[in-house]
Amino acid sequence: MKVQVNRTYNFNAGPSALPITVLEKAQQELIDFRGTGMSVMELSHRSKPYEEVHNQAIDSLRELLSIPDNYEVLFLQGGASLQFSMIPMNFLQPGKQAAYVMTGSWSEKAFTEAKLFGEVYHSASTKEGKYRSIPKVEELQFKNEDAYLHITSNNTIYGTQWKEYPNTGEVPLIADMSSDILSKPIDVSKFALIYAGAQKNLGPSGVTVVIIRKDLLAQANTNIPTMLKYGTHAKNNSLYNTPPTFGIYMLGEVLNWARELGGLKAISELNDKKANLIYDAIDSSNGFYIGHAEKDSRSLMNITFNLKTEELEKRFLAQAKLEGFVGVNGHRSVGGCRVSTYNAVPFEACKAFSEFMIQFQKENN
Repeated sequence: MKVQVNRTYNFNAGPSALPITVLEKAQQELIDFRGTGMSVMELSHRSKPYEEVHNQAIDSLRELLSIPDNYEVLFLQGGASLQFSMIPMNFLQPGKQAAYVMTGSWSEKAFTEAKLFGEVYHSASTKEGKYRSIPKVEELQFKNEDAYLHITSNNTIYGTQWKEYPNTGEVPLIADMSSDILSKPIDVSKFALIYAGAQKNLGPSGVTVVIIRKDLLAQANTNIPTMLKYGTHAKNNSLYNTPPTFGIYMLGEVLNWARELGGLKAISELNDKKANLIYDAIDSSNGFYIGHAEKDSRSLMNITFNLKTEELEKRFLAQAKLEGFVGVNGHRSVGGCRVSTYNAVPFEACKAFSEFMIQFQKENN
């Protein structure tokens, strides 16, 4: 007999919601994966059944993102936070500088790590404006001889997102896309390296995706630890050491789900509709709800706002919790409210939250 499960409205910023159909399939295959008599977690990462899982996930990512053949797709560990160090360790050569666009806490952390390995500077920053916006492309400052230009495509804490990516010419463009990868079509060829922790739109925590252009890979420093070389993982198809096999299996299933939804165009259209439900509630509230991000920089993944008084905000968050909305508190560093509407968050959840916001305003205005 199937047990009825009450699913909550999950707006957590990460780890975040996963598609229910993916969870159900994983549940069905948990003990006996495709007739092997073992869980996928028990399979040798050198076995043929796991090899198929691994390679299918890579192929699916290539297909969905239209990744050109001159890029490697890697599955690493350590999250985006390890990439903050691996990138300068591999690509910030002596005598070179790297430019960082400062749009929030995660770009700050990436910049801080890079300073340990060489010379870095701010290409642009919106910190003075409390990270309410994304710099205009024409405002970016960088030099043709720079090792790379680094951006954070979506800022989970402040709720801002790049709408247009810069053309950097010969300067490699590197992007942390942890919180909006797979949410909309992108031109991968604009970037020399894209990295993303899986726990927002790609799968469970524990897997980090790196998409790296082969010519950049060839320029990497060699006098660094073996496990921290991108080349090590590229040469071994991300199987140099034991990978997070279950996480990669789940990632592959999420990619299958995304394909069945209609791919990135369909996902992007749905994400627009979901986010607009909540932004409309903010914009029509006459100042009862106050959005943090400027309108031309608003994120479709993380919607950040405050209420007009601190007392109302506390009451709002408490009532949201009672109504079954989880993960609505803003990041601990800034407070306020945040609703994360990643790919797997259903339209119905966003509609329910929008209706809750409208009703709360009526009762407390």
